[in-house]
Amino acid sequence: MNPRIDDTHSKIIGYALWIFGFMGSHRFYYGRQITGVIWFFTLGLFFIGWIVDLFLIPSMDRDADHRYVSGPVDYNITWLLLTFLGVFGLHRFYMGKWVTGLIYLLTLGLFGLGILYDFLTLNEQIATANSRKRWV
Repeated sequence: MNPRIDDTHSKIIGYALWIFGFMGSHRFYYGRQITGVIWFFTLGLFFIGWIVDLFLIPSMDRDADHRYVSGPVDYNITWLLLTFLGVFGLHRFYMGKWVTGLIYLLTLGLFGLGILYDFLTLNEQIATANSRKRWV
């Protein structure tokens, strides 16, 4: 009997981010930071890796669902807030990080460096928040 796997990430969001995938956004979303950085600096491995990823998204989605903890903080909402409104810190407010949310709001995402940090660590931040909130 397999343990229950929660659907923490969405294929629809993954494919939507794939449109900007030559920048690595879908890879960051699925927790593949190293290849996300490579995609960012090489334009999706010169667009070839970006095309290949069109077929790899279902397996990346499955892997992310196995790896990350579900809970009250939704991965999809948080990633959309970071991707499109990260400079205002709305993703941090949503996770309950009011102080850093306010700092991001006043400094445009801590001058962009905070947004980069969040792209690299957001899945772990959400998993940690969900783990804590399970026991409360």
